[in-house]
Amino acid sequence: MEETNEPVQRLRDPELLEKLAAAEHERWAHWQRYLHQQCTPGPDGSLTIPADLVRQWTEQIDTPYADLTQAEKDSDRDQVERYLPLIEQALANELR
Repeated sequence: MEETNEPVQRLRDPELLEKLAAAEHERWAHWQRYLHQQCTPGPDGSLTIPADLVRQWTEQIDTPYADLTQAEKDSDRDQVERYLPLIEQALANELR
């Protein structure tokens, strides 16, 4: 008889996937709003990212998580905190 892992199965629930996808969209939209606010609008509707931010973000992109500053790690942790309540709820519902 095959043993099932109910909590793992719950994490694959389509309803949870939709909730997590909505949270991801909110996170992405928040970032895009911030990014757009940092840019200089062009007459054709394009946006130009300031060179100092390009350098900063390129350095962050090229840096493994373990090597980030504590402030950068804290920022990433803050983003993950957006997802944890959804995951906790999914697991708690499975245990009932």
